[in-house]
Amino acid sequence: MKTSYTEISPYTTKDGSQIRELMHPDRHANRNQSLAEAIIAVGQETLLHKHLRTEELYHITAGRGRMRLADNDFPVGPGDTVHIPPGTAHAVRNIGDVPLRILCCCAPPYSHDDTIVLTGEDGSAVG
Repeated sequence: MKTSYTEISPYTTKDGSQIRELMHPDRHANRNQSLAEAIIAVGQETLLHKHLRTEELYHITAGRGRMRLADNDFPVGPGDTVHIPPGTAHAVRNIGDVPLRILCCCAPPYSHDDTIVLTGEDGSAVG
């Protein structure tokens, strides 16, 4: 199975990032994980959120960001990989001058139903 980046339409996830599902069981032959590219625009950030079942790996391919992972806050840039265990609150902010591009590997595969948003667009707690 092969996919082509230019043939994949982006969509916006519950955390507010633009995503291209490069490989996902809902549309492709894989079963146990998904691979997507997230793009965070200059000056933008994702909403703080967590996944109940999904473990994620974020691999930064371009741009500079600031990652919030539970109680930790740290810079990320090209070549960095971040492990996000299930149930861990996380968000990422673009602090650079080009789009922040992140490869996101999720197991089990990404699902809107597994995403719990913890803050609103104004930064206030949700729920």
